[in-house]
Amino acid sequence: MTSPRLPLPTREGVGPSCVGLSHGPWPTIAEFLIERFPAITREAWLERIAAGDVIDEHHVPVTAQRRYESPLRVYYYRTLDAEVPIPFEEQVLFQDDQLVVVDKPPFLPVTPTGKYLQQSLLVRLKRKLKIDDLVPLHRIDRSTSGLVLFSVRPETRGAYQAMFPERRIAKHYEAVVPWHEGVSSVPEVYRSRLVDDEHFMRVKEEAGEPNSETRIVVQEARDGHALLQLSPVTGRKHQLRVHCMALGMPIVNDPIYPTLLPENTDDFDKPLQLLAKSVAFLDPITGGLRNFMSPRSLSLAPR
Repeated sequence: MTSPRLPLPTREGVGPSCVGLSHGPWPTIAEFLIERFPAITREAWLERIAAGDVIDEHHVPVTAQRRYESPLRVYYYRTLDAEVPIPFEEQVLFQDDQLVVVDKPPFLPVTPTGKYLQQSLLVRLKRKLKIDDLVPLHRIDRSTSGLVLFSVRPETRGAYQAMFPERRIAKHYEAVVPWHEGVSSVPEVYRSRLVDDEHFMRVKEEAGEPNSETRIVVQEARDGHALLQLSPVTGRKHQLRVHCMALGMPIVNDPIYPTLLPENTDDFDKPLQLLAKSVAFLDPITGGLRNFMSPRSLSLAPR
């Protein structure tokens, strides 16, 4: 099945954004956009419209005087005035007609979000590989480094995406945590119930039926730190980070747990010591075994 052609092409790795026009009092589409997105100035919207960078779902350009109509979808390019460059490079480890496997550096989000657009893994890859249909099959946190899988072909994407909720993919992480002398052991399996915290950035544990599960192996322990292998059975937000904190060993350099650091305080010299190390699965299209491993490694003497 061929995906429908969007009214605007991908530009500099960024595909068009879309907004739906619902019933409302605006005299023109331009006035709606100006009110709907106040972070973008009136002058900027009028410049985009004049440049032909605002198009409706029928491929008809929006003009500054075009009357408001609904329902209608309008496409435009999201831009940011300035982005802080992330001084680390991703590495493409594998590419074929179906998949791209990438080793992501820390601090780089997988997809555009908030103040990150060009400085996102997806946009970087679209620019580098010239694949407009590229879509991540899963996400890892911006702070986390390691493997991310991308789908190349829309017609087979669903088969790969289904592996994750159906738990047909084995994922292993590594983490460096504080280790105190006299600690005898950690549980081989840790389960808890994770729910949203009062702060949107965090999750927390609460009493009740567990909805998250992590398998834990201590690979090495010395000099006040331990290297753990963490294998998530479930894929809850921040699951590994919260489980380690709950066990009294928060992951080294975590900017959220146990203490949420202020925004815009990234320290590029102190990356989170959490690495998506390996993935393995039976390919749903070819039936063959796929096994990928990050070339990164974590040190027991983290910065």
